[in-house]
Amino acid sequence: MSPRGAHIWILALAIGCSGGGHQIEIGPAPAKRTTGTLSGPLCQYDSCTCAKTEADAGVPDGDSVRKRFEIRLRSAQELWFKMPGDTMLYKTVEKPEVCFYVDLAPGEHPVELRASNKGGVSAEVVVRELGTRTKSFYDTFRFECGHPGACSFEELDGMRTEYAQYKRGLHDACGTTRIKGIAWDHGKAPDGTHPSELLVRATLDVYKFAAWKMHGDETCGEGGGRGPGEEAAPADEPAADAPAP
Repeated sequence: MSPRGAHIWILALAIGCSGGGHQIEIGPAPAKRTTGTLSGPLCQYDSCTCAKTEADAGVPDGDSVRKRFEIRLRSAQELWFKMPGDTMLYKTVEKPEVCFYVDLAPGEHPVELRASNKGGVSAEVVVRELGTRTKSFYDTFRFECGHPGACSFEELDGMRTEYAQYKRGLHDACGTTRIKGIAWDHGKAPDGTHPSELLVRATLDVYKFAAWKMHGDETCGEGGGRGPGEEAAPADEPAADAPAP
């Protein structure tokens, strides 16, 4: 077999063993600490208490254009959630669920979820936008694989189908943040079925205007996207409650 033929065979074998995923060499896990600025009355230093009601998390200052988000991490293992700047949110193995609250300005914010465990990873992250006007939580984004249990390539393939239904990346029709570029890579899979490393990437695209309908409002998705008296959304910024194409 020629060197070129051997290279093609090895590549095909790697793809076949990855269960359709993208297997790459993933570096060591980040440091076991939370860094960056956390926001709201539920947070102190590098940790926050999970909100029980929408009012618990508070909202940014009245003159702020920023929006408050809840990042909820669930797993029996360690998890890391990276955000722009020096913000790294870390979940210890001792706590099955942790929450963090951060304020984001309008624009695009790339994020990463990292899981690392030799016996197979288990990871769930839930991102919720808190409406400054409505005081309502919006289901911005959820990624869940192997919680509980171990994440498998079969689950990851199913998630591709699930995310494909959100044509404009707006997972909550009443919210004002869409998700772009959802993708993931995995490290080695000792048993060929459950990856021991997982790196999920996505971008939170935060709209400039505030949500004005409560989560679950049945009229969301009928167009408009802004409250009475507000100018219409520009052509390159989809309305918050506009119908998906």
